[in-house]
Amino acid sequence: MSRHMQRYLRKRRNAYIKLAVAFSVPVLLWFVPVPQGLSVQAWHLFALFIGAITAVIIEAMPIVTASIFALAATVLTGTLKPQEAYSGFSEGFILLIVAAFLIARAVIKSGLGKRIAFMIIKRFGTSSLKLGYSVAAADMLIAPAFPSNTARSGVLFPIVNALAADSGSKVSDGTRKKLGAYLMMTSMAGITLSSTLWLTAMAANPAGAKMAEALGVKITYGSWVLAASLPVAVLFVAVPWIIFKIFPPEIKETPDAPKIAEAALRKMGPMHRNEWITAAVFLSMVSLWIASSSLGFDKTAVAFAGLGVLMAARIFTTEDLRREGDALGTLIWFAILYTMSKYLNELGFMKWLGEGIAEAVSGWSWPAVYTVLVVGYVVVHYFFVSQTAQMLALYSVFLGVAIDAGTPPELMAYMLLFATNFNAIIAPQGSSANVIYTGSGYITAPEVYRIGGIVTLLNTVVFLTVGTAWILFVV
Repeated sequence: MSRHMQRYLRKRRNAYIKLAVAFSVPVLLWFVPVPQGLSVQAWHLFALFIGAITAVIIEAMPIVTASIFALAATVLTGTLKPQEAYSGFSEGFILLIVAAFLIARAVIKSGLGKRIAFMIIKRFGTSSLKLGYSVAAADMLIAPAFPSNTARSGVLFPIVNALAADSGSKVSDGTRKKLGAYLMMTSMAGITLSSTLWLTAMAANPAGAKMAEALGVKITYGSWVLAASLPVAVLFVAVPWIIFKIFPPEIKETPDAPKIAEAALRKMGPMHRNEWITAAVFLSMVSLWIASSSLGFDKTAVAFAGLGVLMAARIFTTEDLRREGDALGTLIWFAILYTMSKYLNELGFMKWLGEGIAEAVSGWSWPAVYTVLVVGYVVVHYFFVSQTAQMLALYSVFLGVAIDAGTPPELMAYMLLFATNFNAIIAPQGSSANVIYTGSGYITAPEVYRIGGIVTLLNTVVFLTVGTAWILFVV
């Protein structure tokens, strides 16, 4: 038997083992005696929910597939009534995510995202360090219109890859560390910060804000940006420099990078009609989202209005819509997992679990509880492939325990939402965007664990110190 065939069979065997584990977890939990203080319905829903999460964590199946299985099981077993199980599909904030996801495609299609990135690089990309800052800054600027860090990486990665290759840093000839490895790591780290800064920069953020509202914490677009602004600004300055020191490029100066960007801009020519319209829609949407609370505008309606303008202008067409399987997939799995998480809370499971955690930290001061819960929330991301899955599973529990211990609700609500984003670089599988960068060959999985772990530690320390003081001051 050939070595290739052996690898194939080993891969298939591992896949079957993962599937067996994924299906075994909910079945075994289903027949475990129901813990005291829980209803049978709550325990069975937890078994199905944790089964779906486990399938994603161990990469037995994609999150959409796992969610569909969970939805079917939830209804067929009578754990939830059909109208309850399907209720997430009518949630406005989930529709907002889908609409914004489609608008992100229009930004990519119009070329506006690349133009912004190249303009920044042209101005600031004269050294490796400045180029790292340029890539991170480009991400910061385009992030509000991208509800998916994966979508943003789809804009940024080709640019970073071209800059590395054209600067003589390639994977194929063993020169990846000349520049490419540093840029890839910095861009990947930058995405975690931009996702933290903007409410609309990551799909889970609006869902988390909705969950916080259920516990009495009102989070608006403007208050999110304000609370995140100072710690993110500190990290925006610190992270590229830290990576430059602990994971340095072999070439420190990049005099050709501005020329590459300038050549790309010349090839693109002046801003054309589609870019102007997309820019106007983008700025209008961001402005209306920021002012939505005071003006009484629904954020989802604003997003659909922007999408309507882009479709009327033929920038995003019905043909594009038919090709957008990712948007439909996002709607499906997000609606399902959000609904299951919501009913776990309504059926008392989250309260029961929170009481158990609260008992473990009973008698601690709220600063100690706050610190332990935030650090624990960050570290546990090692075991989650999906940031959203972690948030849906743990956010309400951790927030409830912290509030019961006397932690200011707003402080904990914001900090856990921010941690959902800034912990993403802790592992290669910590974010779907990470997979793109790691798959490039410019950075290896062990490097991501090492450098990503250091960056995550830095992020956590800054948010627990500067971020805590700032949130308490402004919120």
